Amino acid sequence: MCLHRRSSETTTTHLQVTTCLKHDLPTGRLSSANVCQPSTPGCSRTPANVAKSKVEEAIKIAIDAGYRHIDSAYMYLNEEEIGRAIQEKIANGTVKRQDIFYTSKLWGTFFHPELVQTGLEVSLRKVQLSYVDLYLIHFPVPLKPGEEIVPKDAHGKIIFDEVDLCTTWEALEKCKDAGLTKSIGVSNFNHKQLEMILNKPGLKYKPVCNQVECHPYLNQSKLLDFCRSKDIVLVAYGALGSDSDKEWVTKDSPVLLKDPALNAIAGKHRRTPAQVALRYQLQRGVVVLAKSFNEKRIKENFQVFDFQLTPEDMETLDGLNRNIRYFEDKLFYSHLNYPFLEEY
Repeated sequence: MCLHRRSSETTTTHLQVTTCLKHDLPTGRLSSANVCQPSTPGCSRTPANVAKSKVEEAIKIAIDAGYRHIDSAYMYLNEEEIGRAIQEKIANGTVKRQDIFYTSKLWGTFFHPELVQTGLEVSLRKVQLSYVDLYLIHFPVPLKPGEEIVPKDAHGKIIFDEVDLCTTWEALEKCKDAGLTKSIGVSNFNHKQLEMILNKPGLKYKPVCNQVECHPYLNQSKLLDFCRSKDIVLVAYGALGSDSDKEWVTKDSPVLLKDPALNAIAGKHRRTPAQVALRYQLQRGVVVLAKSFNEKRIKENFQVFDFQLTPEDMETLDGLNRNIRYFEDKLFYSHLNYPFLEEY
């Protein structure tokens, strides 16, 4: 989910926070007028020790707290729970469908052009919606088509595929034209992969956003500058860092929310370190996602619109960058499309 205020107002940082921005984001005018703004408890891969019922409950709590942007994906295996929560909140009058900005993502097993719409329709059925607001290419590595999320051979080796991502993108454009998604974008693309799409002959719609890991330890400043220059919105996942006990997170990584400088700024503003980390992204013009299953933290993470970090605070937080990546996705390291070998 992404943090959205229910009321329409402009904060002192010129961030318009409404249920869903239909026109402009603070990062510039979009080529497609349907990307929502700013922050959330995102719905990324659910840890094995968290019951799926917790996902449904967390979505309902978040909607009640004012969140309107919900971010998920086919491979997160939680879209059915999200769909039930959304439908319940629509049925009881808390929200209307047009109040919700729902993002889903195309997984690598659906990259063949003839499978792209099928992948989107699977997500639509699970989440009980007739369209998504934003559909992203999840990760630029194609995988063998089939039911397995990560297909492997008899020796446990991942089975990749070879697909021209430009043909995948053309199929996404057709999904937009068919009304199955309002906007299309990418996730985990480096600047060269973005340029490949942008320079594609016959491009009809350029990506409206690139969703990537981004936090003070990996501030993505060069990628952010590149995206700004192309009118592409940067969306930050992992904005609060992550726990190294999760199986997909790089082990022995430092805990972002325990950083002394971050905590000092939080103390000065009488805020939590998480609130400061989220506010940091908003003031950079980044749409920010923040996952939580805890009701107190879900509500706390939404309280980022009524204070402002000083230029000195922002400079200190910029200085924390260490190019530390919590989500390296090393399973895909051997594929030519693995995106994190480029500087940005």
